[in-house]
Amino acid sequence: MKSFTELSKFIALILRHKPETIGISLDRNGWASVDELMDGMNQSGHSIDMDTLMEIVRTDEKGRYSFNDDKTKIRANQGHSINVDVELKETIPPETLYHGTAERFCEGIRKEGLKPMSRLYVHLSKDVETAVKVGSRHGKCVVFAVKTGEMSRQGYKFWLSENGVWLTKNVPPIFLEEIEKR
Repeated sequence: MKSFTELSKFIALILRHKPETIGISLDRNGWASVDELMDGMNQSGHSIDMDTLMEIVRTDEKGRYSFNDDKTKIRANQGHSINVDVELKETIPPETLYHGTAERFCEGIRKEGLKPMSRLYVHLSKDVETAVKVGSRHGKCVVFAVKTGEMSRQGYKFWLSENGVWLTKNVPPIFLEEIEKR
């Protein structure tokens, strides 16, 4: 039997990037049928039941997933590479947010700013510690402070996902300040 972590990562793959891997589809708002998700996972050798799925959603440290009210549908809160509208509400950001990345990506970021790359949005953190955690997953970490208040006043849009990740379409280099290396 696969661990909760392995199952959670597989669910993230399905709900963010490749629902077709287990023969399901997402609606335009990123929702999948819970029954179809579990059936598809079980048929692909990733054994799961409703109690396990509820526990994964409840305990996921990143708050990646949400159920609808009657728990018949599930979706990833953000991080998609496929075009879905997770019904984010535009929100005015704090003056500064943070982005952690691997040092090897810094030259491009300094020249071109932050881009969503394979995702729909650039992900920003509310604090340096979270940015370090995110950036460290990919190598030696560098944290950029993002002048989000200034960006907002200049017309850039921001959204806050269900799990507290700030999202925007891009961050030009003029709004970035390299603040920390770890």
